[in-house]
Amino acid sequence: MKLTSRAPVRIDFAGGWTDVPIFAESAGGAVLNAAVAQYVYGEMETGQDGNGIRVSYNSDLPAGSGLGTSSALNVVWLSLVQSRISSREDKERIAELAYNLESVLGILGGKQDQYAAALGGINLMRFTDKVTVESVELDDQAVTELETRLVLCYTGQSRLSGNIHDNVWGAFRAGKNETVRALYRIREIAVLMTDALRHSEWERFGGLLQENWENQKCLDASVTNERIETLFELARGNGAIGGKAGGAGGGGCLVFFAEKGRSTELTDALSATGVRIIPCKLDFQGLTISRE
Repeated sequence: MKLTSRAPVRIDFAGGWTDVPIFAESAGGAVLNAAVAQYVYGEMETGQDGNGIRVSYNSDLPAGSGLGTSSALNVVWLSLVQSRISSREDKERIAELAYNLESVLGILGGKQDQYAAALGGINLMRFTDKVTVESVELDDQAVTELETRLVLCYTGQSRLSGNIHDNVWGAFRAGKNETVRALYRIREIAVLMTDALRHSEWERFGGLLQENWENQKCLDASVTNERIETLFELARGNGAIGGKAGGAGGGGCLVFFAEKGRSTELTDALSATGVRIIPCKLDFQGLTISRE
């Protein structure tokens, strides 16, 4: 018997960091993200009469992309072990198990990646001692507009989010004003961006994406670097309304939102620097599993 599983990675538009329990369980977090059609794949095959098991994985993206690849891998692995996914509740259960696994392993992070990989789609997620997921429903025209104007690229620099997390949460626990203010504003931006998206207020959406990035950079100096800033300057000169680094930042992927009609110009300008452009087709299936 052979089981195959697939889970998408995600773009976090706003609110990232506030899904980490250190913040979420005391203040309440909110994240707006979207699953994209870049996947982690898994396969588990058992021999005849159940003798021997072979498990393999691969991914469309490198580790350290800032798109939640590692958590998507854990979702895939657990889905192969569970082997049956028949409902949304099953997917949410696997997402929570994936987070718990990472927590046991000492990984300091949040829950948005696991839920995005499991559920797919565009979601406003709220975090306290539990997770509430509110699907952001867009018509086909709005989905096409969003996909067309998003430009996602891989900088070529992997990042170690654990180091950044240690710095940020150390500052938060110490009550550093700049860090605390930035986290609360990032949470608020996630809700504001959701409203902009639902009303197809695209320039507002792009502006809030940029505002989230400015606040994200206030969390710790390592969130950005010279290469990232150079790419942002280039993007702004070639049609980007706003942008941000994926996940914790410090490397990995950058996502930009282009002015209407300027996506190609922006893509060409970034490509000329040697970065890898990643298609931004959205995924609305989430975790899928099949057996042969």
